[in-house]
Amino acid sequence: MAIEIHPMTIDDYDEVIELWKTSEGVGLSDADTRRSINLFLQRNPNLSLVARDDERLVGAVLCGHDGRRGYLHHLAVARPYRMQNIGSTLAEGCLERLRLEGIHKCHLFVYEQNYHAIAFWKKTGWVQRLDLVLMSHEIRHG
Repeated sequence: MAIEIHPMTIDDYDEVIELWKTSEGVGLSDADTRRSINLFLQRNPNLSLVARDDERLVGAVLCGHDGRRGYLHHLAVARPYRMQNIGSTLAEGCLERLRLEGIHKCHLFVYEQNYHAIAFWKKTGWVQRLDLVLMSHEIRHG
């Protein structure tokens, strides 16, 4: 098996959204429409990645930054392909791309009850922050 990693493009959207929909722990919202993902990819060119086994999409992650901090969203690997370092390869690829953009710290969000994801991130060198509280505000359109 030769898994290839490529920058995500909007042409990957249908396969990526299907992967996210079938991956436990990935929370989707209006921010994950084709239009929204396309805007995200345009603002963060070549940072988000997909993993393919031949033509089959087997992993994906959104990656971007605000000029100061990087952010990973929705890292997912298809169930039959887990435990093969695809997730860590995608994450490391994003971190390298952020480093080349001059970004020196990256954050991500994990649901509190997603124990498998928390264990994965800790195993790959990420540190759980207990000193911050996430707060959100929904901006209503029109």
